[in-house]
Amino acid sequence: MDYADKLLASRSPMNRRKTIRIGVISDTHGLFDPAVRRHFKGVDHILHAGDIGGRSVIEQLEQIAPVTAASGNIDGYGRSGYPSERIVRLGGRRIAIRHILYEGGKMNTEGQAFLEREQPDICIFGHTHQARAEWFGKMLLFNPGSAGPRRFKLPRGIGILTMEGGRIKPALIILGDRVE
Repeated sequence: MDYADKLLASRSPMNRRKTIRIGVISDTHGLFDPAVRRHFKGVDHILHAGDIGGRSVIEQLEQIAPVTAASGNIDGYGRSGYPSERIVRLGGRRIAIRHILYEGGKMNTEGQAFLEREQPDICIFGHTHQARAEWFGKMLLFNPGSAGPRRFKLPRGIGILTMEGGRIKPALIILGDRVE
């Protein structure tokens, strides 16, 4: 059991509360935009879906709420100290985190095998820098887009998952082109 798992276990009342808000972020590439503090104010937990780009980003996020992170390709995957895949239970839901699920606009073989193996209620992913919230059967696939430097002419973004009762409500938040 790693630090995040122990922290989550110690905060088990969070799993019984009526409304849970989770900040979702990916592809920071070493950039922490102070606007994230404002948007994530009051969240119960933060999930980072990889391409973190440095421990300082996680340290900034930890000042807001507990963080569970998976590594991405720029992090060197496991060499970064963060696993390439994570499973966490929040709000009574099984949430999977994996950086690469889609490539070239399609779900890749490894991503599909991961979903079949883990059977999460929600899968948080990144890599494409394209915000996406869609249902895949009974599973929510959620990519908040990239919170790092703007690339590929795509808007920068983060997300919030709100879980209340049996409902899951994803929200995508567009960040400005420039860091606040």
